Amino acid sequence: MLGTGTIQQAIKANPRLYQAMDLLYMPLPELLTRLQQELSENPFLELSEPDSEEDLQVEEEGQDDPDDEVDWEEVMLDDFDAGGPRTPYEPQEYLEPVVVETRHLHDYLAEQVSLLQLDERQLQIAGEIVGNIDDDGLLSCPLEDVAAGVGAALAPVREKLYAEAREIDGADARETEFVALDRLFAPVAGEEVESVLQVVQSLDPPGVGARDLRECLMIQLSRLGREDTLAWRILDRHFDGFMNRQWTDIARETEVSRKAVQDAADEIAALDPRPGSRYTAEPEQYVIPDLVVEMIGGEYMVFANDTGLPRLRLSRSYRDVVADKEKFVGDSKEFIATKLNAAQWLVRMIEQRRRTMLEVMRFIVAAQRDFFDKGVQHLKPLTLREVAAHIEMAESTVSRVANDKYVQTPGGVYPLKFFFSGGLPTVMGGDISTRGVQARIKNLVDEEDTRRPLTDQALVNLLKSEGIKIARRTVAKYRDQLGVLPARMRKRV
Repeated sequence: MLGTGTIQQAIKANPRLYQAMDLLYMPLPELLTRLQQELSENPFLELSEPDSEEDLQVEEEGQDDPDDEVDWEEVMLDDFDAGGPRTPYEPQEYLEPVVVETRHLHDYLAEQVSLLQLDERQLQIAGEIVGNIDDDGLLSCPLEDVAAGVGAALAPVREKLYAEAREIDGADARETEFVALDRLFAPVAGEEVESVLQVVQSLDPPGVGARDLRECLMIQLSRLGREDTLAWRILDRHFDGFMNRQWTDIARETEVSRKAVQDAADEIAALDPRPGSRYTAEPEQYVIPDLVVEMIGGEYMVFANDTGLPRLRLSRSYRDVVADKEKFVGDSKEFIATKLNAAQWLVRMIEQRRRTMLEVMRFIVAAQRDFFDKGVQHLKPLTLREVAAHIEMAESTVSRVANDKYVQTPGGVYPLKFFFSGGLPTVMGGDISTRGVQARIKNLVDEEDTRRPLTDQALVNLLKSEGIKIARRTVAKYRDQLGVLPARMRKRV
């Protein structure tokens, strides 16, 4: 414990340092949002479209002579371009997709249920079943829970409906209503829920309402009229063997050839294990590249994709206000100084962000020239430290540049982090990136003879013959990461 009078030294972070790091961290869409927020809070900032006629005429307008004080009018009429001098190139067009509202699975099912010829009790059961269908389209609870849920949903209105029935004029009509209510509120049996479940399972999409994957697939085969097939028998009697790809065992037990079993398995694999996903899947995520790499005159050129980002400048709307300098005393002068400094700082940081991103990407292009020329298999190992050392910045800065940023290249759109990875040694003394090795493994598997699929050791031997030193366990790890099954499960007849 520190005694009285002990002096502690602490580092107080500059708030602007945090803001600068945030700006560097932001991808393009978030940056635009941030600029709009700053515009709403700082009257000294405004956005203007790039290369507007007004911008070109600013410097031609007269300015007052400087004096000992800050010349506010001159500063207000001075434009700052957040993009700096831009290298001319053909503008890139990125069409923003129109969001189309889609119905949720539950809404789609409820709409179909409403069109069925069901009585009130069946509608209640069907509604409870639909409410317990998960996003994959499968029933997520036992039938007993469905029955209990129907009873719980009806309980609050029981007394009210019976009370209203007692007020009905006419004995026959009253008796008819009591009979209907007695049926509605009678305990729900499992057989009754099972019957309504079969109705729900007849709805679209095929396979919806199934209690497990096996039932889901069998419903789809039934809808296709494939009940009397080997695929149906495999699901009905050999589902565990199917899931474990035990083709030889299934062939022996069904007394058919292994090839016939594999063909039936292919038929099953074409079915949809998640029929509800088409209605509940997350909307597609679109990215706007922050950088663009183009081949021009035999060289790869890097551009900031900020042509769609309006230019940031100091606002000219306060010209008449700041012209009268006698008004700027006390709090007014302090307010203007604070807001003006913040505006100037933001403009400089936007420019610094753009320059830093360009520096990082230019080094990546130079270091990964083989990748841009020949593809992912030629991607070289590259670390944040190497880039940071080259551009003379901290690794944390490079990390922020790479975070959530994308670059459009002649070979497609990639996240900047794609270009950073460790490596494996080669017999020639160089290195190859782990992503390059994974791509090579994927290609080898895609080109293999499926009757004699490549084992992990065979992949090791092939990679070594190409000069890549790698252990079998590393090959197995990369294969798992790629979602490639072991050789015994890839074998075909």
